[in-house]
Amino acid sequence: MYIVILAGGSGTRFWPLSRKSTPKQLMSVFGGKSMLQRTVERVLPLQPKRVMVVTNALQAAETRSQLEYIKGVPVDVIEEPVGRNTAPAIALAASIIARFDPDGIMAVLPADHYIVDEERFRDTLSKARTVAESGKLVTLGITPTRPETGYGYIEAESDRGAEAAPVLRFVEKPPLERALEFLATGRFYWNSGMFVWGACTILDQIGRFMPELSSALAKLSFERDVWELTDLKPQIEEIYGGIKGESIDFGVMEKAQDVQVIPASFGWSDVGSWSALPEVMEADQDGHVVINAQGSVSVASDGCLAYGAGKMVAFVGVKDLIVVDTPDALLVCAKSAAQDVKKVVEELERRGKSDLL
Repeated sequence: MYIVILAGGSGTRFWPLSRKSTPKQLMSVFGGKSMLQRTVERVLPLQPKRVMVVTNALQAAETRSQLEYIKGVPVDVIEEPVGRNTAPAIALAASIIARFDPDGIMAVLPADHYIVDEERFRDTLSKARTVAESGKLVTLGITPTRPETGYGYIEAESDRGAEAAPVLRFVEKPPLERALEFLATGRFYWNSGMFVWGACTILDQIGRFMPELSSALAKLSFERDVWELTDLKPQIEEIYGGIKGESIDFGVMEKAQDVQVIPASFGWSDVGSWSALPEVMEADQDGHVVINAQGSVSVASDGCLAYGAGKMVAFVGVKDLIVVDTPDALLVCAKSAAQDVKKVVEELERRGKSDLL
């Protein structure tokens, strides 16, 4: 199996720690190794044939640097000259795999997810691989634990219990009332954005539903039968200049037949914003999550999150607050407004504050 890791995101909701050149997946959000490094290490016990990381040109050098220590499995870093969402990135990786291994099965994983039970995660990928070998498009559906309104949902043909089930539909982020209805049926899963399929299988589906993208990538020319992917850079730049951005969900998955969902329960979070960290990190006795700090003191306070930049953190008379301290910026935010941190980035861009982006 080939592992394809999508690592070109900007992580704007994790500003000011996350920046364009060093976004969330390249940062040590939890302390220790970066999220990208954790993602790669998580799949190594599966003994993949290769690990392919698709990122953008701005982040490519740091991506390569962070993965130099990986031994035993070839790691390729593929540069996109501009971001075009997930469908072109997946199609590009699939085109390369299919050229060298037409029967190759590929697992597509985001670089910035948090997973608690890594062994169960690998077991789930192995099950997905078996289903994908029969020519199916497979997605991992997270068994929901609450009526979450921040995730998309997948409706399966049967209720929970089957190892794999046909997908009836994909649903965008629902309001609370609908999310409650989804949970009650037992047929809905959170859309994890993780997929397993044959490289040629997904290329066939892209050819059917996204013919312009398919035609563009068909122009890739492989001059030598070696994995020297840097030779493709000029071709990729030319191709990306003429294609539009689109997600694989909208471009293919919502339209394709033979899509299967495998229920997954391995302690998952997409870590979409600062407010997601308390879900995956242990809080102290006052409900605070404190990262990268010398310690903390709490006085009449509860449920805060602080990224302390190596300093002592003190909470006094505050509740459900997010504070992130970096050398050039300080974020103070209500937990309930964490999704709006991206608006700060948008405003800084409007003001031309490129040094803070």
